[in-house]
Amino acid sequence: MAKGYWVSVYPKITDPESLEVYNQRAGLAVKAAGGRVLASIGSRIVAHEAGLAERVVLIEFDSFDQAVAAYESAAYREALAELPDGFERDFRITEGLG
Repeated sequence: MAKGYWVSVYPKITDPESLEVYNQRAGLAVKAAGGRVLASIGSRIVAHEAGLAERVVLIEFDSFDQAVAAYESAAYREALAELPDGFERDFRITEGLG
């Protein structure tokens, strides 16, 4: 079964401290859903072509369905409610190649 991944890129974070409650709740929700953080805050980045050297978060799940279910979980919905106003991110769920 192919793994599932959350891929998030944060093009604009004006106040990183305002994300602390979200980060804590999201981390608990991801862990409870079986997710594993592969890259996050502090990861080194080299951007090429149209890429931006911005924060990237990569989270792995055992399956695509598990990744979708984690996003739709009540625990993660509560975390999303903590995102501050004016916050921007490019978020997607993708299936691994198998």
